[in-house]
Amino acid sequence: MTAFTVRIPPVSTALDAALQHKIDTKTKPLGALGRLEALALQIGRVQHSLTPRLSQPQVVVFAGDHGIALEGVSAYPQDVTWQMVMNFLGGGAAVNVLARDQGLAVRVVDAGVNHDFGPVPGLVHAKIAPGTANSAVQPAMTLDQAVAALERGRALMREAREQGCNVVAFGEMGIANTSAASLLLHKLADVPLDVATGRGTGVDEAGLQRKQAVLARAAARTGALRDEPLQALAEYGGFEIAMMAGAMLGAAEAGMLVLVDGFITSSAMLVASRLAPEVLGYAVFAHQSAERGHQAMLQAMQAQPLMMLDLRLGEGTGAVLAYGLVRAAVAFLNEMASFESAGVSNKD
Repeated sequence: MTAFTVRIPPVSTALDAALQHKIDTKTKPLGALGRLEALALQIGRVQHSLTPRLSQPQVVVFAGDHGIALEGVSAYPQDVTWQMVMNFLGGGAAVNVLARDQGLAVRVVDAGVNHDFGPVPGLVHAKIAPGTANSAVQPAMTLDQAVAALERGRALMREAREQGCNVVAFGEMGIANTSAASLLLHKLADVPLDVATGRGTGVDEAGLQRKQAVLARAAARTGALRDEPLQALAEYGGFEIAMMAGAMLGAAEAGMLVLVDGFITSSAMLVASRLAPEVLGYAVFAHQSAERGHQAMLQAMQAQPLMMLDLRLGEGTGAVLAYGLVRAAVAFLNEMASFESAGVSNKD
């Protein structure tokens, strides 16, 4: 029987008291830096260090196509997936612009795009198949394909860590992948489809009703899958979601900080967290997107996003923006004076 096993060490809390003392004795009132303080503590935990460092940050964008796109659930044609991959490689997409501004390298992974790219420079060729099957009528992928995608993503992060990266942002591209994410949310967290399903690429009201009907038909194919994340992934996921879930697990295994983007990226983390709950200790949830189901997705993981910017682009854009906050948290922890070092009187 096909299986996938992963063991992730829980983040260490051994330094919590020392980290909290270091944070609390900076030249500021207690808690005055708000969420940045919790973020600094988390980063210290992940790196098991009082002086964490960020090394060779990157955003990895996983791309894949979805057979359910044939049901008309997206406002855009499927060719947009491969065209946007070329845009990423050319440096012209939003994620490229924001990554340049924040100092992150961009890696693009073909996890399962329905296009023959040939020897395109810069593209990571990891295609499991040219797109998933139509999950409205059959499983999106086989269990073997799901495991292969998970393992490939895992291996990519081992390679990244060996090359010196210790913080990675995740993004995705795939026409109809909000449908896959909605179905995973519905099956893994028992969230009703009308809550889990949004407008994705911007379908109109008639398009939203059609999408909801298609997803209801897809969901009716299987029973409860809450305790079967691998099966749920195979039935309803995408190759980019599966490979991203594996990469998140691999990054956590390697002790890396994981920056989670929006709705689809969060669906990969939902799968990953059902396979290995310890992964959540390594995860920074960048933002709550404008996609309808994202709040419920975050709640299913008891996750608190750093930002609310009404983003709904994907690509890893929100995770890249969150890197600026990660960098700020590390900077204040390492560089801000303490009351003692600055000769400033603390409160009585």
